[in-house]
Amino acid sequence: MLKLSRFLPSRWRVARNEQARNFLLRKATKIKDTFWLSAFSSQHGISTSGPDLVANGNFSGRRFAQYTIFKGKAALSVSPKLPSFCIMDSGSSRVDRKGGVMLTFWPAVGQRKYDWQKKQVFALSPTEVGSLISLGPDESCEFLHDPSMKSSLEGQVKKSLSVTPLGNSSGYFLNLNVVNTVQKTNERFSLPVTKAEFAVMRTALSYVLPHIMGWDQVIGPRLPNIPQNTPRQRREVLPDPDFEWGR
Repeated sequence: MLKLSRFLPSRWRVARNEQARNFLLRKATKIKDTFWLSAFSSQHGISTSGPDLVANGNFSGRRFAQYTIFKGKAALSVSPKLPSFCIMDSGSSRVDRKGGVMLTFWPAVGQRKYDWQKKQVFALSPTEVGSLISLGPDESCEFLHDPSMKSSLEGQVKKSLSVTPLGNSSGYFLNLNVVNTVQKTNERFSLPVTKAEFAVMRTALSYVLPHIMGWDQVIGPRLPNIPQNTPRQRREVLPDPDFEWGR
């Protein structure tokens, strides 16, 4: 049989190779479809977007994931923000911009509807993350932020986030107040967080803490630099409340 294959016409061999290539492409497409279906179904309780895929099927290198809580008056999304590093003259790298945990609030505008354009973001530092992790069932805490601190715009925008117990160790109440003296606005976001929801937040915050500090890059294995494709324009991934309200 091997001897006969040597005398087959070259056109037949080319056609056979083309069929094999098309078969592998169809398999690859099914793999991508399976990946997207699994990422889509994982949004039940946790709103997750898998790695972006470019036209040739390669990863673009960026991943987006957040834990979202939907309540009657507001929605809350929790997501990590990793630090950025810069290269020093010695060839070593150090943290250039610190990481944190982003709390994003959206107001409710109707039953199971939220205004995705009127969001407010509160960035937690590693120390503030530690305050939430160590918070007792009957304890409370408050954080005050001025995004323009130590600049000429200091005092124009003030943000305050308070976390207070609901009582009977059933959870916490989160209140965000944003005062803008320039626009003369005062926005308030309030939502209760159950004991189970806060347990998810506490566990996630404990896991992500060394990552937002950059310590995982210091003590973890160092991977070689792999050239990536040109980054595509970032697309904001909005949480879908239907998964939470439909349970």
